[in-house]
Amino acid sequence: MIAADILLGLAMIFVICFVVFSILIVAALDRRNIKTNFLWIRLLIFKYVSQYRKITLKETGKVGILFYLWIVSINLALVSAVAGLILRGSV
Repeated sequence: MIAADILLGLAMIFVICFVVFSILIVAALDRRNIKTNFLWIRLLIFKYVSQYRKITLKETGKVGILFYLWIVSINLALVSAVAGLILRGSV
């Protein structure tokens, strides 16, 4: 039970990181004078992340670090949540 709670807690931390990285990506696009709609960020975040990836790849020849942090955080949140739910026995 304790391991399940730890994993679910980690999942929540990773979700918070995902939200922070999403906001940072939108802010990076705003700094580059690309219009973003903060009210619709939930629906348009995949578009914004794709734009960020393309722009940073064009500017530096490499994809920006925020893209990788965004991908890793949501994947770790998913894996932690699933593992925590399996250990808890609710799945």
